[in-house]
Amino acid sequence: MSKILIRGAKVLGGEPQDVLIDGGTIAEVGAGLSAEGAEVVEAEGKVLLPGLVDLHTHLREPGREDSETVLTGTRAAASGGYTTVFAMANTFPVADTAGVVEQVWRLGKEHGYCDVQPIGAVTVGLEGRKLAELGAMHESAAGVTVFSDDGKCVHDAVIMRRALEYVKAFGGVVAQHAQEPRLTEGAEMNEGIVSAELGLGGWPAVAEESIIARDVLLADHVGSRVHICHLSTAGSVEIVRWAKSRGIAVTAEVTPHHLLLTDELVRTYNPVYKVNPPLRTERDVMALREALADGTIDIVATDHAPHPHEDKDCEWAAAAMGMVGLETALSVVQETMVDTGLLDWAGVADRMSVKPAQIGQATGHGRPVSAGEPANLTLVDTAYRGLVEPAGFASRSRNTPYEGRELPGRVTHTWLRGKATLVDGKLT
Repeated sequence: MSKILIRGAKVLGGEPQDVLIDGGTIAEVGAGLSAEGAEVVEAEGKVLLPGLVDLHTHLREPGREDSETVLTGTRAAASGGYTTVFAMANTFPVADTAGVVEQVWRLGKEHGYCDVQPIGAVTVGLEGRKLAELGAMHESAAGVTVFSDDGKCVHDAVIMRRALEYVKAFGGVVAQHAQEPRLTEGAEMNEGIVSAELGLGGWPAVAEESIIARDVLLADHVGSRVHICHLSTAGSVEIVRWAKSRGIAVTAEVTPHHLLLTDELVRTYNPVYKVNPPLRTERDVMALREALADGTIDIVATDHAPHPHEDKDCEWAAAAMGMVGLETALSVVQETMVDTGLLDWAGVADRMSVKPAQIGQATGHGRPVSAGEPANLTLVDTAYRGLVEPAGFASRSRNTPYEGRELPGRVTHTWLRGKATLVDGKLT
């Protein structure tokens, strides 16, 4: 593999430096490095970040290849600056055995646009009744460390306790989709003024908050780790903040769309805005931004949820829930957190690379941009502004809420262990 010199990049948004990649490793970082024998990437004015890590991606394969495949999903990831993604277990068949998680892991190895780490199901078939093969999935070639029934809540407190106890033995983590099912029966959007005016079934904040409160107490009781998926309400923020103040081992994520969009958009009845958990109020959005800035919320995770056209191009009640997010996540974070002054680029690297890699134990990812580290890197043109055009997405699906919206920032290059997967905004 040839040498690559990234010249004049603002590493983590700091002073311009040169970064020399030799093979799969960062060989040197400094000013005025020699370009002899190296391919030169001119990066003046651009920001260099460690490769992004997504702890919450739906790749759909096996079983729903009409929505996404490991190949198309990892191409979308590389386009968005990601070098590793964690693939959720709600596939067909469900990733609740060593065999299925190994299949997903090997597909990731074959396609190579980013690393793929499967997430194992907590319960058999995501049915919430019996623990899945947690130990076997961890001991498999995939080395699963994160387990989640995402898409469904592990609503039985006894099952949740047993899962937390089980993964504690090997340092794993249970990632909970916090949704009390009885409180969300017939729910189609956030419960509030807009749902009342539209006559749509309301999804109350307490359905999320009650599960989070229960699970942080369970994690404290058994001395295990719990991770909260796609936290979406101001009340949830306060519960996580309280738990952390008590020293409970809880981490939490927020999606880009919950940092930007509100339930007012549902007035359009456009199913592209139908998502689980639902878009909340402006007050919730502001609370989520502040919590991400102060570290109460640890990471940004996309919850990339691709769907084929027919599953979204229908009436609101029949539409599937979810949005694609890998290719727009960094732009939304720049819009909501960097351009508002809530985070600097070092903070973005922490929330979108360092901490998700730590939570998921993604070896070689989320590392400092320094000599001797793996060359998993992302170069961003932060001065760029442009319209989102889903026709140009690498993802197989197009269900983005940002079509036609102007967003800042554009990933120009992504390197996975020194190999360019994206060059000048084009996949290799």
